[in-house]
Amino acid sequence: MAPSHDALRLSRCGGVVARHLQDVFHLPAMSASVCEARRRVLTLLSEWGVDERCRADAELVVSELFTNAVRHTDSAKVACEVRLTGRQLRVEVTDEGCAETAPRARFSGIDEEGGRGLMLVGALAEEWGVRPDEAGRGQVVWACLRCGRTGR
Repeated sequence: MAPSHDALRLSRCGGVVARHLQDVFHLPAMSASVCEARRRVLTLLSEWGVDERCRADAELVVSELFTNAVRHTDSAKVACEVRLTGRQLRVEVTDEGCAETAPRARFSGIDEEGGRGLMLVGALAEEWGVRPDEAGRGQVVWACLRCGRTGR
């Protein structure tokens, strides 16, 4: 799999060189794309040497955020950006808009099939949030995870 965008940047932060790895990809806003998004992120994080726990957490976060973008917006495509800086992984999923409400965690009844995704994201992430996309039409839902490295 050739990433659509793979960048390595070195920058100075208080005398320390920080390594930034990032990738961005776009997929059609279809249920079948959720599996592809998970696969791409897992492959990428494996190549970057991210530990298994963080890969598993990122897989669930990407699955939940991508599913929400597909189900709850009127998007033709969904973007996913993954950025690793030091030990922090940031995942951003951007839709094209027209959601009825802003994403928010909520409590679901025991008999409800869905509605727990953002609670899971909140439990796994150090922080997460929502902001408007650059065009002002869609929204970006992001989550930051703490990651270890496998030593690759």
